[in-house]
Amino acid sequence: MNIKVLGTGCAKCKTLEKNTIAAVEEMKLDAVVEKVEDIMDIMKYGVMVTPALVADEKVIVKGIVPSVEEIKSLLSK
Repeated sequence: MNIKVLGTGCAKCKTLEKNTIAAVEEMKLDAVVEKVEDIMDIMKYGVMVTPALVADEKVIVKGIVPSVEEIKSLLSK
């Protein structure tokens, strides 16, 4: 699984990245978590509000910072 955290580096973006890594580790997923900070790359996903979370090229969260448990639930779908 390829997971991307989209955000320019704000506190919310960093929290989403931290929560995502924790969720992946807790679920023992074979996944790569990548941080995307370039605004042009973020816009390619149609995201206008950050932070956002992308799993296998599908935007699953935007504009909020879900908890570790919420991320686990989203990734298990």
